[in-house]
Amino acid sequence: MDHTVVHFEIPADDLRRAAAFYRELFGWGIQRWEPAGEEREGTEYWLVSTVPSDEQGRPTRAGVNGGMMPRQHPGHAPVTYFSVESVDDYAKKVVKLGGKVVVPKTPVPGMGQFAWVTDTEGNTFALWETTA
Repeated sequence: MDHTVVHFEIPADDLRRAAAFYRELFGWGIQRWEPAGEEREGTEYWLVSTVPSDEQGRPTRAGVNGGMMPRQHPGHAPVTYFSVESVDDYAKKVVKLGGKVVVPKTPVPGMGQFAWVTDTEGNTFALWETTA
């Protein structure tokens, strides 16, 4: 497996303003995520399309799509998601190498699961495991 960037998230204080900015700047498709038949718990989430996607939301050509979410805390920076075979195994590896798990494994129904971790320099990134 390639451990490559598969997703990004941009935090924003005003999601509509941020969406307008990135639409105008790059021509990205940005829309509020409305899961079919599911009630959203808590966080509002917007999908960002930088390249065309298939029915499952996977890019159909080279490129990475992402999302926007409300800023969770002061200093909340964009987060890059890297694909791994197992979130559990790689989270343990992060800790063994001197990093930390800052958001434990979290399921995304019908898609996969992720964990946010930090490296030895305090940079936050995410591990992503596709389960669909």
